[in-house]
Amino acid sequence: MPVTDVTTDPENLTMTIVAEFAAPVERVWSAYSDPRQLERFWGPPGWPATFTAWDHTVGGRAYYTLNGPRGESSSGSWEFLSIDGPHSFEVLDSFVDAEGKPLAGFAPMRMKLSFEPTDDGTRMIGESHFDSAEALEQVVAMGVVEGTKMAMAQLDAVLQDLREFAQGKGTQVELLDDIHVRITRLVDGPRELVWRAYNEEALMRQWMLGPDGWEMTECVVAIEPGGSHRTSWAPVGDTEGEPFGFEGEVLLVDAPRRAVTTERMIGTEGPETLNDLNLYEEDGATLITLLIEYPDKETRDMILATGMAEGMEASYARLESTLLKV
Repeated sequence: MPVTDVTTDPENLTMTIVAEFAAPVERVWSAYSDPRQLERFWGPPGWPATFTAWDHTVGGRAYYTLNGPRGESSSGSWEFLSIDGPHSFEVLDSFVDAEGKPLAGFAPMRMKLSFEPTDDGTRMIGESHFDSAEALEQVVAMGVVEGTKMAMAQLDAVLQDLREFAQGKGTQVELLDDIHVRITRLVDGPRELVWRAYNEEALMRQWMLGPDGWEMTECVVAIEPGGSHRTSWAPVGDTEGEPFGFEGEVLLVDAPRRAVTTERMIGTEGPETLNDLNLYEEDGATLITLLIEYPDKETRDMILATGMAEGMEASYARLESTLLKV
C-alpha cells in the first residue's frame, strides 16, 4: 500500500497524506499531470474517474466525475492555483454538480501535492486545508481517507509498463477489505476482442470453462442495463463435481471498458455479489480487473475457498491460447 501515513489536525484544519512510490519524481509527476493517467487511479476501486475538462495552467480548471457501480456519480473541480513541475502543484478542490457549479453545503478545500525524491523513488505529500473543523469532519465522515488509500494503491499499475507490472503473474487476488476483492489478469490481446469474449455467446463457450473436464451447458448474455444473464456448467465424463450456474442483472455498461453486474448462484436466494469488470489496453495487451463486492466477510471467504481463482486462471489461459491467438 503506497500510503504510509494519514494525519488529520482539527486545530490547524488540515489533513496530510504521505505516500511512497517506487518510481522517479518525473514519472509520478507525469501521472498526476495527465488526465488519461489520472483516470486510472484518482477514484477508488469501483468509482473510476472521468476527466471531462483539463486546463493545466495557473488559473485553469479541471473537471472530473467519479462513476459508481450502480450508476451513482460524484463530481469535482480543480482550479490550479500554482504549478511547479515536477515538484508540486496546488488546487482549489470543490464538489460540483453535473453543470460544474459548486454544491451547496460543501466548502472547497485547498490541496497541495508535493513530490520529493527518495532513495527508492518518490515521496508524495498531500496537504489539504479546510475552512472549518466541520468541513474537515465532513470529508472524513464521507470516507475520503479510506477512499484515497484505496485509490493510490492503484497507482503502481500506472507507473509501470503494463507488461512489466502484470505479465506472467497469472491471476492475482487482492483482499482490499472485508467485502471487496480485486482480481487482475493480463492477457496478451486487444481490449476489443477481450470485450467480445465476455459478451458474445459463441466466444464465451470457447474459453469460460474453468478447469479441464467441464462444459458450459447454458449461456444467456445480456449487454444492456436491466438485462438478465445466466450461465451454467456441468462436469464431463468422469470429472467429479455437480452442475452449477450463476444468474444476475446488468447494472452498467460502458463498452468496451466496463460492465457491472450482480451475480448469485442459480436456485438460491443469495448471497448476491456485485461484479465490476474493467478492461484497460496498453501496447496490445489488456489488463482485466474484476472488483467483487460480497455481502460480508464470511461469504467472501467461503467463495474464495471454492478454488474460484484457480478456475478463473484456467479460463484466462484458455482465452489467451485460443481466441487471442487467432
